[in-house]
Amino acid sequence: MDEVKLTTTSYVPEPGDFSFLSQQDMNVDRNFASMGYWKGVLIHFFRNKRAVTGLVIVLVITLLAIFGPLVSSYGYKEIVSAVNDAGKKVTAGSIPPQIPGLFGGRNVKPQFADRTFLFGTDTVGRDLWTRTWYGARVSLIIAFVTIIIDMIIGMSYGLISGYFGGMTDNIMQRIVEIANSVPRLVIVSVLAIFMPKGMGLVIVALLLTEWIGMSKIARAEMLKNKEKEYVLASRTLGARSFSIIFGQILPNTIGPIITQVMFSIPTAIFTEAFLSFVGVGIVLPQCSIGSLIEDGFNNITTLPYQILPPIIVLALLMLGFNFVGDGLREALAPKLEDM
Repeated sequence: MDEVKLTTTSYVPEPGDFSFLSQQDMNVDRNFASMGYWKGVLIHFFRNKRAVTGLVIVLVITLLAIFGPLVSSYGYKEIVSAVNDAGKKVTAGSIPPQIPGLFGGRNVKPQFADRTFLFGTDTVGRDLWTRTWYGARVSLIIAFVTIIIDMIIGMSYGLISGYFGGMTDNIMQRIVEIANSVPRLVIVSVLAIFMPKGMGLVIVALLLTEWIGMSKIARAEMLKNKEKEYVLASRTLGARSFSIIFGQILPNTIGPIITQVMFSIPTAIFTEAFLSFVGVGIVLPQCSIGSLIEDGFNNITTLPYQILPPIIVLALLMLGFNFVGDGLREALAPKLEDM
C-alpha cells in the first residue's frame, strides 16, 4: 500500500472565525436547568394525582369553613323560629334537608315550608349547614394552632437532644418516654378538673401529647446530619451550637418535619372530634365536628340526616390531609423511577 503522508499546516485564527453562542442556540434542558430544590418538590407533588386531589379537598373544605356560615341567613347558635296562626312561637326543630321547589318540604310545619335548609335543622331548631361549617372552622383552628405550636416545641426539643447527645440526650429522652407513657385520656381527665370544658382544654391536651412524635422525627434527622461535612466545617470556623442547629441543620431537616406535620393535622382533628364526642371538648352553644357527631349520634335511629354532614366532612378532611401527606413524602424524597 502506498503510504499516506499527513502534512500539517499552522493555522492562524482571524477575526470573525469564532462567535459566542447565544442562550437560544445552546441545547439546554429547560425543564431542569437551574431548578431549585423546592421547585422540584412542587413539580413532583403536582404530578401526583392523589396528592392534588387531597389538596383540592382540603382547600374546598377550608373555604367552606370560612365562607359557608357567611352565606347563610342563620347564626350557628340561632334557633330558627316563626309565629303560627294562633300567635304562638314555633321552632324549626328536626326539619330534614329541603330547598323549596326542588326537594323536601313535605310534612313540614307550614311556617317553614318556604325556608331553605340545605342540611336540615337539629332537634332544637338550629341550621345544620351553618353549624357544620362553623364546627369545621373550629376544628381546623384547633388543629392548626396546636400543630404549629407542637412543631416548634417538638422540633426544637428533638434537635437540641440529638445535637448535644450524651447525658443531655439521655435525660431528655427519658422525659419523652415518661410523657409518652401517660395515656391521653388520663391527661384530659386531669385537665378537666382544673380547666373549664371548651376549646382551651382541647388545645392544651393536644399540646401536651402531639409534640412527642415531632421531637422523635427531629432527633432522628439531627443524628443523621450532625456529623456531615458542612457541620464539621462550621464547628471548625467557630460557629455557636444554636446557630448550627437552627441556622444550618434545621433547613436540611425541614422536609420530614413538614411531612410529619401534614400527618399530625388529621390526628389532631380526629382527637378533637373524639374529645368533643365523649363530652370533654367543645360545649354548647359552640360546636365542632365532634360535638355535632355526638349530637347526631343521639338521634341516629330517628333523624339519621343530622349525623351525615359532620361525619362526611370529618372523613373528607382525614382523607385529604393523608393524601397531601403521602404526596409530600414522595415529593420530598422521590424515587429514581419517579425522576
